Amino acid sequence: MDALQDSNIWYLFSFIIFVGIIIKFGLPAFNKLLDTRIEQIRKDLEEAENLRVEAQEMLAQYQRKHRDAVKESEKIISTAKENAKQFKEKAEAELEEIIKRRETQLEDRLERMKQNAINEIQAHAADLAVNATKQIIIDKLDKKANSRLVEQSIMNIENNIH
Repeated sequence: MDALQDSNIWYLFSFIIFVGIIIKFGLPAFNKLLDTRIEQIRKDLEEAENLRVEAQEMLAQYQRKHRDAVKESEKIISTAKENAKQFKEKAEAELEEIIKRRETQLEDRLERMKQNAINEIQAHAADLAVNATKQIIIDKLDKKANSRLVEQSIMNIENNIH
């Protein structure tokens, strides 16, 4: 009985009871707390994995969109270049046509101006010839020759009428 009176035994006994109570009541609560924390960490990991997969899918989607946009921009650029080339060719053809038409118009105008000048020169030459002839006739024709020409004209009228 001496052992029951020893305070160290009571301390040991109290400690064992304390540990038993903690194991019986505290351990399930601690395990539950750890299980809850483990479950929360597992959910966070699954959510992180889902977010990572979703981010990869979005990255792949944006990369496809980027490639499509690059292809579309290249197509637009090539179409614009082709349109510009066609427009340039059309404009050059129209310019050549306009130049040819203008050249033809200028040649026609020059020809008309040349013809007008020739006509004016001929008219002036005819006027000079008529005036010169008139002057020569006036100078060389006297009254006697004039009377004789008038008489001949009158005689010729009878011949010309019938």
